[in-house]
Amino acid sequence: MVAEVAAVEDTPLSLGGHTFGSRLILGTGKYASLPLMRDCHAASGCEMVTVAVRRVDLDAEETLLDYIPRDRYTLLPNTADCFTAREAVRTAHLAREAGLSNWIKLEVIGDRKTLYPDNEELLIATRELVADGFVVLPYTSDDVVVAQKLEQAGAAAVMPLGAPIGSGLGIQNRNNIAFIREAVSVPVIVDAGVGTASDVTVAMELGADGVLLNTAVAAARDAVKMAEAMKLAVEAGRLSWLAGRMPRRRYATASSPPADAPLA
Repeated sequence: MVAEVAAVEDTPLSLGGHTFGSRLILGTGKYASLPLMRDCHAASGCEMVTVAVRRVDLDAEETLLDYIPRDRYTLLPNTADCFTAREAVRTAHLAREAGLSNWIKLEVIGDRKTLYPDNEELLIATRELVADGFVVLPYTSDDVVVAQKLEQAGAAAVMPLGAPIGSGLGIQNRNNIAFIREAVSVPVIVDAGVGTASDVTVAMELGADGVLLNTAVAAARDAVKMAEAMKLAVEAGRLSWLAGRMPRRRYATASSPPADAPLA
């Protein structure tokens, strides 16, 4: 007989006191049109959308915010293009004062070529914004120690990169993502670098609580289909992680044992 294994119970994604049915977060940049962006959001089933505060002209007659129904999506402003803690904190306050949200995807970039974060400045900004009442989701490198420090600073989640932003390279350091998942108690959301649905599934199978992506959908040949594929990839990866993969073995093991072999 096959030994019974206790089932792992799933729990919803909880962030900042809110519960989400979807574990996928989408961005708003690089789409061929705003209607296409809206259709991709709908196809993905996402419930949270991130918006670069510095790229939204709030005085314009029409903005991308007109294509993001606030009764359907939680808005997650981000501090893209900020290179110091001071810039990021100021941008977060502008977003809140403009009525966007007190949630912030915190980005403090340290290198213009790779867009890798400046983790020292990131920690400074996280502490200050948490003290100011923000729900802070910091974009960080896949560094276990930094992730722990961000949690200690009050971050509502940690968001390690899978690969450089917009690269589509997929998860480059699988062990690091798994280590971070083990090291912190807040949700882990893989942010940046995924290129296709299989990358998303890998992230979820490593134990990530969610995935944030943008270019992989916006730059796809059929963006709406890719958005739906990402939705299914998140669901499949989560289910696979809950199920628990088989052990890896060095040699082959017959699926159908010989007739005279004892049953397990």
